[in-house]
Amino acid sequence: MRTFVLISFLVFILALTGYASWHLWRIAPHGWKLAVVTAFLVWMASFFIGFAFIEHLPIKAATVLYEVGNTWLIAFMYLLILFFLADIAAACHILPKTLLSDSLPGMLSVLGVVAFILLLGGIKYNHKYREEITIPTEKPLDKPLTIVMASDLHIGYHNRKAELGRWVDLINAEKPDLVLFGGDIIDRSLRPLVEGNYAEEFHRIDAPVWAVLGNHEYFSDIDGAEQFYKDAGILLLKDSVGHFKGIDVIGRNDRSFPCRAALGDLAAGLEGYTIVLDHQPSNLEETHLAGIDFQFSGHTHHGQVWPISWVTDLIFEKAWGHYQKGSTRYYISSGLGIWGAKVRIGTRSEYLVLHLN
Repeated sequence: MRTFVLISFLVFILALTGYASWHLWRIAPHGWKLAVVTAFLVWMASFFIGFAFIEHLPIKAATVLYEVGNTWLIAFMYLLILFFLADIAAACHILPKTLLSDSLPGMLSVLGVVAFILLLGGIKYNHKYREEITIPTEKPLDKPLTIVMASDLHIGYHNRKAELGRWVDLINAEKPDLVLFGGDIIDRSLRPLVEGNYAEEFHRIDAPVWAVLGNHEYFSDIDGAEQFYKDAGILLLKDSVGHFKGIDVIGRNDRSFPCRAALGDLAAGLEGYTIVLDHQPSNLEETHLAGIDFQFSGHTHHGQVWPISWVTDLIFEKAWGHYQKGSTRYYISSGLGIWGAKVRIGTRSEYLVLHLN
């Protein structure tokens, strides 16, 4: 079954590649056709080469290949959308067919739109949004608390140490009492984190740092990921509870873990303000039934780019933003970092500042 799914996926990708390549060949003016299609296919190859061999390349080369190859994936998607819409418009006699065949203006228009989308998406990604929530509680706290929460940093070949340092500065500017990370701190490989000593940046955070594992920690190397968290001074909550100045933080193992404890068992006997860290926002009803006050999750990235955000909205009960079930409040983050190309279209990179008083 797995082999069938893989073959079907590859056939689907090849069909889409053929569709885009044929359109590029058709729209490019004479003398440009071979160069345009070859450039597209080489760009495509960089994605698959990077996926397969990136661990064997020098860090600088791996970084370039990662960013170039993954940017192709976004460009490919928008090329497909533009060509599909152009085909419909031409069939409906809205768009002249001559604009899609041997046309320099047509080619420049299509490539220009894709380039403009990528440029705006890069600008959008680099702007980090600050989401703020103030929640009054009748449960006793040692003092009013400011908690910074972030998910899906995906540090590695593309979100490098300098970028992580910028995020740490944003966190410290909030003067937090506690910092909580909701999983996927690591992108796909521990190598750049270890060689670049990324762990030292987390030691600059002026507050205790607690976290849970995400699915990418399991993909990369779970034992190595746990060692990195330890080196970074991060308290890792694995189906366990941390207590801090009147609040109880329940950190759940990710769904990728073969077996994890029931939330009701973890919450039993807790009397403080309860916060759940669960990387994936699945089975939100369980949190409500366990009497939890607040849940923070990530994982979805809200699709990263439109229209994939529509897909995550269909898959998850809540794919992004504020949510509430009874007295339980939720925030599903679209993530501070990102997987793949550093592009956001119709979504945002964010961190949450929670005030409890």
